[in-house]
Amino acid sequence: MFRGKHDPDGALEWLKDIERIFRVMDCSDAQKVLVGETDDWWVATRQRLKGVGEAISWVVFRWEFLVKYYPEYVCSKKEIDFLKLKQGEMTVIEYAAKFVELANYYPHYSEATAEFLKCVMFEKGLRSEIKKAIRYQRICKFPDFVNSC
Repeated sequence: MFRGKHDPDGALEWLKDIERIFRVMDCSDAQKVLVGETDDWWVATRQRLKGVGEAISWVVFRWEFLVKYYPEYVCSKKEIDFLKLKQGEMTVIEYAAKFVELANYYPHYSEATAEFLKCVMFEKGLRSEIKKAIRYQRICKFPDFVNSC
């Protein structure tokens, strides 16, 4: 249950969870029910949107929810965190998990280059002794690259 507090990561997690539930239950927009503070906020937001003639749908709810509870500066900060990410004292597995988490906020991957770019970006943040050990392997699939470390 989302409580409406300023917790961008909690808000995003709640949205993912609720959408997963709706997807599994195969809910139509009309069947999607909110409770608590989220519903209170949505009732007020829906009234405002109806006043300007906007069609009400889950897509509109999602957009309004993210604008309110997951501001753009949070995404920008996570993108910067991704670009600055270094392995440091993390194990390769910990680094890979953090890398994958933050990579979701990096909008510059395309389908054609995503795997290659992930490998390049991941290698860039590895500790130098690990980089030296894998430098000439030319692995272009991200899971294989991580496993080679």
